[in-house]
Amino acid sequence: MGKKITISPITRLEGHGKIDIILDDDGNVKDSYFQVVELRGFEKFCQGRPVEELPRIMPKICGVCPGAHHMASSKAADALYNITIPSAAKKLRELFYNAHISHSHILHFFALGAPDFVPGADADPAKRNILGLIEAVGKDVGMEVIKNRGYAQKIQGMIAGHPIHPVGSLPGGLAKPITEEERAEIEKMGESMVAFAQAALKIFDDLVLANKKYAELIAGDTYYHETYYMGLVDDNNKVNFYDGKVRVVDPAGKEFALFDAKDYLDHIGEHVEPWSYLKFPFLKAVGWKGLIDGAESGVYRVNSLARLNVADGMATPLAQEAYEKMFSHFGTKPVHNTLAFHWARLIENLFASEEVLRLARDPEITSPDVRAVPTETPTEGVGVVEAARGTLYHHYVTDSNGMVKKVNLIVATVQNNAAMGMSVKKAAQKLIKNGAADNTILNMVEMAFRAYDPCLACATHCLPGQMPLEVRLIKDGKVCRRITRK
Repeated sequence: MGKKITISPITRLEGHGKIDIILDDDGNVKDSYFQVVELRGFEKFCQGRPVEELPRIMPKICGVCPGAHHMASSKAADALYNITIPSAAKKLRELFYNAHISHSHILHFFALGAPDFVPGADADPAKRNILGLIEAVGKDVGMEVIKNRGYAQKIQGMIAGHPIHPVGSLPGGLAKPITEEERAEIEKMGESMVAFAQAALKIFDDLVLANKKYAELIAGDTYYHETYYMGLVDDNNKVNFYDGKVRVVDPAGKEFALFDAKDYLDHIGEHVEPWSYLKFPFLKAVGWKGLIDGAESGVYRVNSLARLNVADGMATPLAQEAYEKMFSHFGTKPVHNTLAFHWARLIENLFASEEVLRLARDPEITSPDVRAVPTETPTEGVGVVEAARGTLYHHYVTDSNGMVKKVNLIVATVQNNAAMGMSVKKAAQKLIKNGAADNTILNMVEMAFRAYDPCLACATHCLPGQMPLEVRLIKDGKVCRRITRK
């Protein structure tokens, strides 16, 4: 009989999971399971609470991407009260949110993703981390990483009251304006963030793309899937993290759908498998066909590369230049190479930093008019933003007193679940031969999911009363008995 290789816990991600790799009798990969083994209860325990509390509760889903939940929740509450927030409040929210994207992208690339390239996938695990990265690139670069991520965090705290679990965004706008002194300080931090974002792309050029081994790995077949892609775009089909319409393109790059957030359930379905607490969203118009890629499969991808694939460009000049360089490098659009998510993430960091600086220089952001108090009877609302990890939906239904009756969240990472499973399986099949799987090979299997920057704490948020459980007894590759707790 074949054997099983288990990677548990998987590393350098937010949350907890494991990978089971099933080998055949010859030691080659027969199948694999990317399993998420934790769950949270936010959809359930928010029921019965006043809806205005949700923008303060939802950031507690995760300490890495609280800003995304804060904004999506605020926008859902705005929609629920049918209220348009003041212009200054919208600009401040966008300023906050671009700082949030920047801090998250800096964290992932330098602490979680880049160690696979610098010092490298085959490095000693003791060096394959942010400390080994700083040793390779130099202390000065390490200090710039810490400084500019700190700036992005500080901006979030200045606008929303706390850099980690923000509270300042409310139904109808923001709790407080910012002062001219704060605006000037944010502008200076924004200047530094733009310069650092450019430097980060230069590091990627010099240490990753210039390395033939890694350039071939990024462009090769081991980490490659042809899928649909989804992301927010503005009125000009440019990338936008905070607002816009949801656009979907097919594997050939042709527009497949363009819709408002409130219509998301017309386009997205969710499949469930018994071996993971993470659901499997898919495009309803195509249908769930399993963990396969191609135009006949409803699997789609979100996150940095997906956003660049669905957009016609970036709305800022430096990011547009970097965008054009990436697609020119691959010579095709969309780019289906999974490891290119890292490159796209750095381009987006530059875009977010340029947006921070642009908005910081807008005199309107110091206006005291930052909230319109809700007056209409609340009903139902959907909010959408582009989390660092992809499109994020918050959907609330209340009674006439604003007490929450139903919450539905479709989180960024969960939408990449099928793709992550496919990517892990393909990498395992390409890399593991005759049962040989040393530390380097297993780390390269992990690279398949790590490119998506998964946030599993966000993604496993649904608690249906008790933890469902299914035990499967397998003999000779066949399930001979199931024990299920529903």
